[in-house]
Amino acid sequence: MIVGIDPGISGAIAWLSDEGFLLSAMDMPTTVVNGKAKVNPHALASELSFRKPKIVVLEEVGARPGQGVSSMYNFGYSAGILLGVCAGLGIPTVFYRPAVWKRQAGVPADKNAARQIAQHLWPGSPAFDRVKDHGRAEAALLARWYATRVCGND
Repeated sequence: MIVGIDPGISGAIAWLSDEGFLLSAMDMPTTVVNGKAKVNPHALASELSFRKPKIVVLEEVGARPGQGVSSMYNFGYSAGILLGVCAGLGIPTVFYRPAVWKRQAGVPADKNAARQIAQHLWPGSPAFDRVKDHGRAEAALLARWYATRVCGND
């Protein structure tokens, strides 16, 4: 099983078979700390340890022009939580920059377009029904790209 993760508070997690079939997708588990939403490391660890993926594929995050200092910190904090939980559970983790995997997967930067591609690839799945499910779509598409391009499972 391959897990794709679109990091961040509005991110998501998708579980795919080694062949790229969608098994499940969910929004990033969060908790409130001092009035602010944060990635919930306990819920994340519970999900990952229950399903025992063979690898986690994370979108590599970085600062973007015009992004505020607080936003950059929170995004990096979330990525650190994800990496720490995976390391603590002994799950191998790889990072790919959005520009790399999206270009190779034919996924545009537009989040709604990514959701539409996911709906086309996995018809009938309710995982991508809501407009805000773009994080689920990107997580699933990242995992599928990894399964097909990196693992060679076409």
